[in-house]
Amino acid sequence: MTDIKHSINEVGSNSLLTGDEHSDSPCIGVCTTLYDEICQGCGRTLNEVSNWVFFSQDEKNQVWKRIRADGTAMRFQRQVNDAKTP
Repeated sequence: MTDIKHSINEVGSNSLLTGDEHSDSPCIGVCTTLYDEICQGCGRTLNEVSNWVFFSQDEKNQVWKRIRADGTAMRFQRQVNDAKTP
């Protein structure tokens, strides 16, 4: 696991390539909300996406906690796939 974190940090804290956990925003540039109110790319609601820049750090942390716990957004699937790649 240390190797994965090391490689993520080398890419940069705002990388969309890895969907790293150190970005300010969960956005990975894959915005889709087909059939529901949740972005399949980042896991946020439409309200959270459109108001993200106005959220306090506590509000952002709550969103991050929820989407990490859910773990179904493409952002997290990319991390899983990156971890499997030698």
